[in-house]
Amino acid sequence: MSRARDARGGRSLSDRIAVRLDDSTVFGHRIRDVRAELNRRMVPNHWSRLFGVVAMASLVVILVTGLLLMFFYVPSSETVTTTTHYPPLAGVETSKAFASTLQLSLDVQGGLLLRQAHHWAALILPAALVLHLLTTFFTGGFRRPRRGQWVLLFLILIVSLVGGWSGYALPDDMLSGTGLRIVEGIVLGIPVIGTWASGLLFGGEFPGEIIEHLYPVHVAVVPAALIVLIGLRALAGWTRKPPQFRGVGRTEENVVGIPLPNAAVRAVGLGALVCGVILLIAATVTINPIWAYGPSSPGDASAGSQPDWYTGFLDGALRLIPPGWEFEWLGHTWTLALLIPLVVVSLFFAIVALYPFLEEWITRDHRDHNLLDRPRSRPTRTGIGVAAVVFSGTLWAAGSADVIAAQFHVTFEGVILFFQITVLAGPPVAFWITRRAAIGLQRRDLDILEHGFETGRIVRLPGGEYVEVHAPVDGAERARLLAGVAAGPSSAGGLTDGRSEESELDRRALAGGSH
Repeated sequence: MSRARDARGGRSLSDRIAVRLDDSTVFGHRIRDVRAELNRRMVPNHWSRLFGVVAMASLVVILVTGLLLMFFYVPSSETVTTTTHYPPLAGVETSKAFASTLQLSLDVQGGLLLRQAHHWAALILPAALVLHLLTTFFTGGFRRPRRGQWVLLFLILIVSLVGGWSGYALPDDMLSGTGLRIVEGIVLGIPVIGTWASGLLFGGEFPGEIIEHLYPVHVAVVPAALIVLIGLRALAGWTRKPPQFRGVGRTEENVVGIPLPNAAVRAVGLGALVCGVILLIAATVTINPIWAYGPSSPGDASAGSQPDWYTGFLDGALRLIPPGWEFEWLGHTWTLALLIPLVVVSLFFAIVALYPFLEEWITRDHRDHNLLDRPRSRPTRTGIGVAAVVFSGTLWAAGSADVIAAQFHVTFEGVILFFQITVLAGPPVAFWITRRAAIGLQRRDLDILEHGFETGRIVRLPGGEYVEVHAPVDGAERARLLAGVAAGPSSAGGLTDGRSEESELDRRALAGGSH
């Protein structure tokens, strides 16, 4: 044994010094109390929590690469002559924004990697947030006392979309210029205030000073808003216990999982892995090659251009309304082809943000919920979620109607007609199918609870009857299956699903689980 070991306790010298500091100093007492509090906090160990880690890792990549890009990018619409070594664009008059982005991409070592990592992370961030919202919705993690956390998560998504769109326009290439021209048309189409709003946004006639206006939004307003919103959500999560799925030993009052320090180490490891994957993608997959698009030109547009995926639903909504729908009122032209998409999308976002309050009002369920639901246990809510996914997914796909028509050699009008029918009929059909499927899964779970699992082994009874042997359900599996039906139909209201037949099935399952 080493001489540094304590012969009585077998502790090393460093351990004894740490214990002495803990016991004899105020700072040591504070560290010990914080460490004990962190170890007491349990975090449920479930894969659905990983989407938040992916979003945070993407945000870290965005902030770090964005900070480095600021040293090279020039946010100016002033015209200059390019000095790049890329022959097709050498000596071409472009904006300083495009020229600096081109120089960063082709003449600065590692510049293209920075740009592409920034862009890929900006695409992954909203995807992770959308998946986080969906898992929270389908498991009921938005209910009281976490309604505010749902609203904060939704606002984080909206701010990230604003940040992505504002950054999309900064290179001032042909693709971003086409997108800005579409935005100008939408803003001008707003009755009464359209002209004023367009002048405020662009600083005059298109393209105006849009680069100078979007740059502070992208590098200051959006990051500050994200940091504040994420901080508020983290604070709300710290003051409330994390939700968990039903299971053996899990109640509304306790949390079963791993200590917070262990969960933090896992999150850091996953975050590092996500950052590495983003850098690998950025190093191997080209995105937004502005040297191929060329500089923005107000009189030109890129054929077959597509926006970043997270804004495709807005483009699709504009395409699905027949052109020419407008009328004169109060001395202004009201263009329904623009107003209807704006109103529908705004209403959809409002319903998403306020859904926790709407469900609580309809069901009259004002209790706190710390146990999550399996999607099948709430067929109506699950059906609503799938209907919303079908609705938004149809709008998103409609944004690529021209590309679909060209690739599949069908008429553009036929593709638009298909999406017009789908956006109206798809959500109710998806709701009905999903609700019936969830109820069917509940009944299958109830059958397993009552009879056990099928083994495929057929035996003959003494009386000559043939029956299949069923394996009994163990305690952990019984708790998991009960989670799909125990929170199911009730008399609380429409969103808790149910007819009397399904409620009776739930009571039979619960009665069977008590034996």
